[in-house]
Amino acid sequence: MLIDLTLNITPFLINQFQSSTFGPMAGHLGTHLDVMDQVFPLPYMRRRGVVFDVRHVKQRDIDISDIDLSQVHGEMFAAFYSGFLEREGYGSAGYFTNHPQLSNSLIDVLLRKQVSIIGLDFAGIRRGDAHFDANARCARLDTFVVENLCNLDALLQGEKDVLFSAHTYPMHFSGLTGLPCRVVGEI
Repeated sequence: MLIDLTLNITPFLINQFQSSTFGPMAGHLGTHLDVMDQVFPLPYMRRRGVVFDVRHVKQRDIDISDIDLSQVHGEMFAAFYSGFLEREGYGSAGYFTNHPQLSNSLIDVLLRKQVSIIGLDFAGIRRGDAHFDANARCARLDTFVVENLCNLDALLQGEKDVLFSAHTYPMHFSGLTGLPCRVVGEI
């Protein structure tokens, strides 16, 4: 079964995004990869994936203890389902500033395990000024962050974490920090 994990972009969302402080950032609308001027490797388009249900994490960073790290291996797509996109709605001021974030220690472990892609159903791996630095660090180590995923709950089907096949297809743009993409999960 194929499940589209890509946020549906409407004219309303485009207008809302363009009027926000993030609007001028070409390539960062909707579901996108933060590649930080790096080239997205073609083999990353198809990866083994795992999605973790982290909806229980409130008022703190998502940390190592919140997931089963034994499910994470090199060259994987590691996704985190917080439910934030569904609760807050894409494009609001709160969506871009009050979203969940991964702890630095969890990011460190994912990088040491050499995951290919970190997938989020929220606006960034970190908030504020730390957002850019975390994305740049990941990209330098050939790990890319895909933001604003949706329908991760359909992959979970009531389970805490689920293995799946991830298909990620970015636009073929260059010289941008973000690449709009289509992401499909296969279970």
